[in-house]
Amino acid sequence: MSGQAVFFYQVGTFAVGNRLLDPAMRSGQADPDRANALTSGHRACQGCGEALGARYVLDAAMRATGGRLVVVNATGCLEVFSTPYPETSWRVPWLHSLFGNAPAVAAGAAAALRAQGRDEIRVLAQAGDGGTVDIGLGCLSGMFERNDDVLFVCYDNEAYMNTGVQRSGATPPAARTATTPAVGDRPGNRFGQGKDLPAIAMAHGIPYVATATVADLRDLEAKVAHAMTLHGARYLHVLVPCPLGWGSASCDTIRVARLATESGLFPVFEAEHGAVTGVRRIRRRASVEEYLRLQGRYRHLFEPTRRDDVLDAINAIAEHNIHRYGLLAHPEVA
Repeated sequence: MSGQAVFFYQVGTFAVGNRLLDPAMRSGQADPDRANALTSGHRACQGCGEALGARYVLDAAMRATGGRLVVVNATGCLEVFSTPYPETSWRVPWLHSLFGNAPAVAAGAAAALRAQGRDEIRVLAQAGDGGTVDIGLGCLSGMFERNDDVLFVCYDNEAYMNTGVQRSGATPPAARTATTPAVGDRPGNRFGQGKDLPAIAMAHGIPYVATATVADLRDLEAKVAHAMTLHGARYLHVLVPCPLGWGSASCDTIRVARLATESGLFPVFEAEHGAVTGVRRIRRRASVEEYLRLQGRYRHLFEPTRRDDVLDAINAIAEHNIHRYGLLAHPEVA
């Protein structure tokens, strides 16, 4: 092999900049003509998963609808860092609602467009986990029950980050927040509380429910695109790590989101009319501990004394998810 040139090709891969890949198969974010719905100038923290999630989702929705899209945004981190009056980073028709009524406002917008005969314009509503799982749950359930023609997106960073990292109904067990401190024998947030919002959405029997993370751009874009081909109530739950609230490094946002899936703690799946239709299999099984150790909100589980009892309970949650959704590609070698 001495003196012989060696060439490496990425034929057929999805690597960024791969010119050998068919342009139709490249991600929307790789398109220089993408909508760039959430543009520069916003005030999100460095490494903010929610900013990434919103940009990916709305660019994909704009692409799927040919730019015929109206967006309703609940109060929360996403609204606060993107629209400090009189400025805005949004490049879409955008309405700001109250903390808890984004589903109702979006349903009203969809009804108004239908009354005008403008069925080609679609409506997307978005909120954080506080505005979805807690404060907005009543309006959201009503939107599901009526089967309003709205895609509702929850950007789940697992706490009320905008107001000081307080616990929400989506905060996982043992996580330390401002309202669930790790004091004495208390491990942080209690086990057995909270809400599984994707399962609640599925129980309404709506046309489409899916989960996704910012770690898998192609999966997220594909689910948004598919959702926009459907009519009726649709729900997308996106995991968006928050470096500030999770105590993780800004550069680890994508890594943390990927480990949440690979450990089994955040199952990624699709469902139609209440039945699971597709599951993202775990490619490389990661340990729950590998995921937890990257986050300061779980540091109390490892120091000054290791809490094996709590770690075992969290592992049990991951195992339950893996068996419930069939997340392992090769369960016999797990």
